[in-house]
Amino acid sequence: MPGLFVVFGMDDRPLLVFFTSQRSGPARRMESLLAHIARKEREHLDVKRVDVDERPEIAARFRVGEVPALRLIKGRRVIAALDGRVTTPRIEEMLDSHLRAVA
Repeated sequence: MPGLFVVFGMDDRPLLVFFTSQRSGPARRMESLLAHIARKEREHLDVKRVDVDERPEIAARFRVGEVPALRLIKGRRVIAALDGRVTTPRIEEMLDSHLRAVA
């Protein structure tokens, strides 16, 4: 198994990992929301998508028990997490203080 950060790449920006599955309706409904956030915050945030069915080892590493799930990583550590279907304001609230520090 390649190292986690080989899969994601290394960057100084925080990394938002979106754990999803084609079998999950709520995760599929969040796809466009995450695409919007990725475009909006592209200067300050890297967004990666992980299908838990294709990469169960990564989901296990981040203790993802349900999809959709979000993990915000900075300095190789999870600094924030959201599980289940969430709204844009809730994600932006989670990101706000961490992105302000990068800007």
